[in-house]
Formats: sequence, structure tokens, C-alpha cells
Amino acid sequence: MHYVYVIQSEKTKGFYIGETANLETRLNWHNNVELNIGVTKNSIPWQYHFTLPVPNRTIALGIEKHIKKMKSRVYLENLLKYPEISKRLLKKYS
Repeated sequence: MHYVYVIQSEKTKGFYIGETANLETRLNWHNNVELNIGVTKNSIPWQYHFTLPVPNRTIALGIEKHIKKMKSRVYLENLLKYPEISKRLLKKYS
């Protein structure tokens, strides 16, 4: 099992999109000042905005890339409002 996730910074309200096999470990990494050397470090603390379980990493990477290409805050907010978006993404990338 893999996950596509969108986290939101409590500090800046910005979003970050990623994929992982372990949601708890990944969020801990994003929120750890000592371990996080990436672009999310300056916006700690983060919380999950959206998660989508998928069968494998290949599907997760396809959906992650799709969401990133949208470059839209409205689209990220609509992922929560409209569950049918998730269903269509799973169907398209499976």
C-alpha cells in the first residue's frame, strides 16, 4: 500500500504534495527540524490536508505528478470537497 498526500503548513498555509508508504513516518520527517533538509523545512509545522491510499508506488507517482501539474489551490481544496475526484484519479492511473 502507498499513499498520495497533500500537507498544509500551519505557518504559511502553503501546500506540499508527495507520496509515501508510511504516512506517520513521513509527516514526522516533514515536521522534524533536524532531519528535514528539504523545501518543507521553513514552513514547519505541517498537517495532513488530504491522503489517498493506492495499491502501489507506480500509481502513487502518477497521481502525485497529476496533482502537481494542476498547480491550483482550488484543485487541492476540491480534493476534499469532491470524493469523486479521487475515484477518477484512481481509475485513470490504475
